[in-house]
Amino acid sequence: MHILDWLIVVVPTVFVLWLAVYSKRYVRGVADFLAAGRTAGRYVLSAGDMTSGLGVIALVALVEAKYQVGYALSFWEYLTVPVGIIMGLTGFCVYRFRETRSLSIGQFLEMRYSRSFRIVAAALRTISEMLTNAIGPAVAVNFFIYFLGLPHRVMILGMALPTFALLVGFALILCLVVIWPGGRISLLITDAFQGLMSYPIFVIIAGYIYLHFGWDQTIAPVLIHRVPGESFINPFDIEKLRDFNIFALFVTIMGSILNRASWIGNDTSNCGRTPHEQKMAGILATWRTLYAGLMLLLVAVMIIALMTHSRFADQSHDIRQQLSRKVSEEAVADPGMRSRLDANLAALPVSQHQIGADAPLSRENNIDTPFINTAQETLGGTPEGNLQFQKFRTLYHQMMLPVALRETLPIGLMGLFCLLMVMLMLSTDDSRVFNASSTIVQDVIMPFRKTPFSPQQHLLAIRLCSLFVCVFFFVVSLFFVQIDYIQMFTTIMTSVWLGGAGPIMLFGLYSRFGTTTGAFCSLIFGSGLSIVGLVLQRNWAETVYPWLQTNGLDVALGRMLETTSQPFNPFIVWTMDPVKFPINSYELYFLSMLTGIAAFVIGSLLTQRKPFNLDRLLHRGEYDVAGEYKEPFKWSVRNAFQKLIGITPEYTLGDKVIAWSVVGYAIFYKFGLCFLAVLIWNAITPWPVEWWSTYFFITSLLVTGIVGIVTTFWFLIGGIVDMRRLFRDLALRVDNPLDNGMVEGHVSLADKALFEQRTHEKQDD
Repeated sequence: MHILDWLIVVVPTVFVLWLAVYSKRYVRGVADFLAAGRTAGRYVLSAGDMTSGLGVIALVALVEAKYQVGYALSFWEYLTVPVGIIMGLTGFCVYRFRETRSLSIGQFLEMRYSRSFRIVAAALRTISEMLTNAIGPAVAVNFFIYFLGLPHRVMILGMALPTFALLVGFALILCLVVIWPGGRISLLITDAFQGLMSYPIFVIIAGYIYLHFGWDQTIAPVLIHRVPGESFINPFDIEKLRDFNIFALFVTIMGSILNRASWIGNDTSNCGRTPHEQKMAGILATWRTLYAGLMLLLVAVMIIALMTHSRFADQSHDIRQQLSRKVSEEAVADPGMRSRLDANLAALPVSQHQIGADAPLSRENNIDTPFINTAQETLGGTPEGNLQFQKFRTLYHQMMLPVALRETLPIGLMGLFCLLMVMLMLSTDDSRVFNASSTIVQDVIMPFRKTPFSPQQHLLAIRLCSLFVCVFFFVVSLFFVQIDYIQMFTTIMTSVWLGGAGPIMLFGLYSRFGTTTGAFCSLIFGSGLSIVGLVLQRNWAETVYPWLQTNGLDVALGRMLETTSQPFNPFIVWTMDPVKFPINSYELYFLSMLTGIAAFVIGSLLTQRKPFNLDRLLHRGEYDVAGEYKEPFKWSVRNAFQKLIGITPEYTLGDKVIAWSVVGYAIFYKFGLCFLAVLIWNAITPWPVEWWSTYFFITSLLVTGIVGIVTTFWFLIGGIVDMRRLFRDLALRVDNPLDNGMVEGHVSLADKALFEQRTHEKQDD
C-alpha cells in the first residue's frame, strides 16, 4: 500500500483506541461495565450494532456464497422482510428481555427456570459462541495477509515465525485495549464511532465499483450467462442450486423467529435507556444497513464479473495463479506435493470464455473448474489428501476476494477499504470476546458463589476472563481447520446452542408454560442432534467415510440417504460423497430445531404443576420498581393497525414517523411492490432474463443508493446527538452495587431489595 493508504488506516484507528481508553472515566459499577449503565440511545445502539455485526468474516462469507449462487436468490429473500419488520416494530423478544432488567442471558434463565439450568445452558451457549467466533480473527487476519500480500512467514531475530499467528495475537491485543478500560461503554462508543465513519466509506466504495465496472456492460451479462436451473439473476430458474437455496432461506426465516432471543442478553440488548428506546434501535435497523448492504452486494457481483468476464481474462487468470500459489503454501504441508501442485496449476492456460459464443457456465463447469479439478487430482485419493483438498478448495474461494481487491483498487481507495476492514474486524472481535467473557463470569462462575463479588473484584474477573477468551481464540485460530463454507460452518456451530434454545427463550419470555425439565430436554435432544451432526461433518473425509467404506456400509447408507431425501428433491439432495458429509448444515439445523421444540413441550407437559409468575419476571404491575412499564393499547377499530405494527403510548410523533416510514418502505415498497406484485406478474407472464437485470439494477442499486444517501446523513446527525447525551447521562448516573446479575428465589438481588422496600411501604400505609 502507498503511504497515503497507511495514513488513512492508522490515524482513525489510533483515535478509536484513544476513545476506548477515555471511556474508563465513566465506569462506576458493574452495570456500567456490562450494560453501559442502561443509558444508550437508539442511534448509538443502532450504529454500534451494525459495525459489531458486520465483520470481515461477514463480507468474506457473503462473497463466498454469492460467487456460488449469484443474485437470483435475493428476490426470494424479500420473504424475510415482513418477518424482520414485524419483529422489529413490535420489539419481539427484545422489548420483553429489556423488561426483565437482566444483565445476562443466564440471569434471565435462572429467574425463569433454575440456577442449575443457568449454569448448563450458559456453558453450552458460551462453548458454541466461542468456537463459532474464534474463526473470526482467523478469517480476518487471513484476509489481510492476502489483501496486503504479506508472506506466510517473517524472520524475527533469526527465527521464521508464522505471520498468521503474529497478526492474530496483535488483533486480539487490540480487542483487550478496547475492552479493559470501560467494558460495554468502550464497545458502544467505539462501535458507534466506527459505524458513523463507515457510512461515507460505504458510499465511496459503492460508487467506485459501479462507475468502474458498470452494470449493463459487465455485471449483467455475466449474471445472465448461466445454464438453466442455475441462473444468477432469474429467481424462477434456480432449482438446481445446492447449499444456498430456497430451503436454506426457509430455515433462516424459521431460525430468525424461533431464535430471536437466543443470542440476546450479552450484547447491547440490555443497554437502552428504556425498553422503548431499545425497541426503536431495532426499528432503525431497517434503515441503518441500506448502504452497507448495497456495498456488500456490489463487492460480491464485482468479484463475479472480474473473475468471469472476458474483458478481464488476463487479469483474472493472474489473480487465480497468485491465489492458488498462496493457498497451496498454506494448505499443503509437504514441499514436494506443494511444488507438484504449483507446477500443475501454473500450466493451466488463460480462459477466454466468450459470453454468447461459448456454452453458459455452471457450478460444475466454470472458469475455476480447471483449478479445482487440478487440485483434487493432485492432492486427492487418500483420506489425508481429501482433507488437504478440502482446505485448498475452502481457502481458494474465501481468499479470492482480498487478492482480487488488491489487484483492482487504486491508491486512496485501497486505504479506505483497508480502514473499513480494520474497523469491522475490531468492532466484531472485541464484541465477541466481551460477550463470551461476560457470560462466563455472570452465568458460569457467579452462580457458584454464595456471596457476590465486590464491584472491583467483579470488574477484575471480567477483564481476566476476557484475557482467557482471547487466549482461547488464539489457540483455536492456530489449530482449528475450517473446511466448509463460512455460512455453513457458522450455522452448524451456532446450532449447538440454537438447536434447543428457541423454545426455551420464547416460552420463557411469552408464556407461563414451561419448566426446567422441559428446558433441559430441549438442550439434550435439540442441541444434542446438532453436536452429532457437527462431529460427523468434521470427521467425514478423514475418518467416518473410510470406516464406512472399509466395512461395506457406504453403498447401503448412500441408498438410504437418497431414498429419504427423494421427496424433497431438488431442494434437499442427500448423496454419498467421500469428501463432504451428505447432510448440509442448514438441514441439520432444521432437524435440531424441530427436535428441540418437541422435547421442550413434552418435557414441560409432564412436569408443569402451576403457571409461572410472568409479571414478576417482566416487572409489570406491582413489580414495576423502575417506573418503566406502560399500559398497552386497548384494542379498538381506530387503533387496530397501529397496534399491529407495534405503536404504543410511548411513541412520540417522531417515533410514529419512523415506524410508518419503515412500514411504507419495507412492507409496501419492498415486500408489496418489489416482491408480491412481481411474483404475481411472473406467475401470469414470465419475464425474460433481461428484465430481471433491469429489475435488480433499479431496486437493489438505484433506489437503495438514493435512500441510502439520505439515511447516511440522518444517522450521522442522530449518532452525534445520541453520543453527546450518552456521555452526559453516564456522568450523572448513580450506581446500585446490588445490580450485578445475582439472583435469589427467581428474583435479582437489586429487585429483591426494591420489592421488599415497596412491601414495607405498603404495610406502613
